[in-house]
Amino acid sequence: MNKDSADHLAEIEQQGYTIVEDAIDLGLIDALVDDLDRLERDLGITPAANAFEGTKTTRVYNLLAHGPLFAQIPVHPRILPICEGVLDTGLLVSSLSSIAIGPDETPQPVHADDQILPLPKPHPATVCNTMWALTDFTEANGATRVIPGSHMADHSPDLTQPYETVAAQMTKGSVLVWHGSLWHGGGANTTSQRRIGIAMNYCAGYIRQQENQQLGLERETVRNFPRRLQELVGYGIYRGLIGHIDKQIPANVLLESPGDPRLLWDLAAPADG
Repeated sequence: MNKDSADHLAEIEQQGYTIVEDAIDLGLIDALVDDLDRLERDLGITPAANAFEGTKTTRVYNLLAHGPLFAQIPVHPRILPICEGVLDTGLLVSSLSSIAIGPDETPQPVHADDQILPLPKPHPATVCNTMWALTDFTEANGATRVIPGSHMADHSPDLTQPYETVAAQMTKGSVLVWHGSLWHGGGANTTSQRRIGIAMNYCAGYIRQQENQQLGLERETVRNFPRRLQELVGYGIYRGLIGHIDKQIPANVLLESPGDPRLLWDLAAPADG
């Protein structure tokens, strides 16, 4: 028997995550895989050089900018109501990206998606994230690793430490939904096939400016601001990550304003090998 949204919300409250089995039509899943293959080719996507993103993992960011097919993801009727239940109906799209874990990839550091927010823990959800399985997710091919109940911890994980985790295994077309405080990370891929997923992430609607500075100010006006004011109106990033566009700092690329181009991931210790 299929669970309803209330059942899934109860699981998230108790263990920090839930799996919505067979949530997405397989025709849509296959079309997404094909489109991601095209984008990886057209955009020349290659793995990153850091352990967090993965040196054998390809990621395509900002998917809503790459065609109408991806617009179906944030509003999917099986998934959005659950995320609205974790946050509320005023939630916002935080990011939409693909994550294809290749053969021989090592485990991603265990982390919480909200751990760079300076809030005491535990706290009400400010982030609700999902992973769409475009292939089967198994323990062998890198299924997301989770620590049940860790969303209620009074601290965040140390990215340099190993933790006991369990694999959130699910079939193609299923979706993992989790509270942003849940400790988790991508798994190691010991198979010869890629594990392909789409990360559809939401944040609470109150995590934004009272006045929408990016839409309210002409870009040419902002280009003449000093760098610090450019950052204050939203063209910077928070703690090396929040607010990036395709892994680039908005002021650098949209305003041609000189500045350090590195993100938090780039500043992390390089992966072995």
